[in-house]
Amino acid sequence: MSSVLSIAISGMQAATTRLEVSARNVANVRSAGALPDGQGNDGAPRPYTPQRVDQVDVSGGGTQAVVSDVSPASVPTYDPGALYANAEGMVAYPNVDLTEEAIQQLVARYTFAANARVVTAYDQMAKSLLDIKA
Repeated sequence: MSSVLSIAISGMQAATTRLEVSARNVANVRSAGALPDGQGNDGAPRPYTPQRVDQVDVSGGGTQAVVSDVSPASVPTYDPGALYANAEGMVAYPNVDLTEEAIQQLVARYTFAANARVVTAYDQMAKSLLDIKA
């Protein structure tokens, strides 16, 4: 496989990972739980731990998506109606910024499309080269 093709495919895979992580974060944005200090909330659910994607260069060309947990993972929020709220009515919600997630989804969309276009152009050039040799 050509290095151009492998670089483009690695970009497409990284964009797919970015979209998957962002979709999980958005889907679980309201998955509240007990505060991390646990003040008397034994057995209470923990909030969803959001994740982030960082892309790193791969030696020889291409990119790789590295998934890690967001820190801090949760933010305290006043919700006295929750069964697992502490004495002050506080629960933990995932530290998810929906604006940032929308941006991550757009980045994933456009980087995937750009890399797919590279694959298409490579395919057309290879076909032209074969037609010339024939």
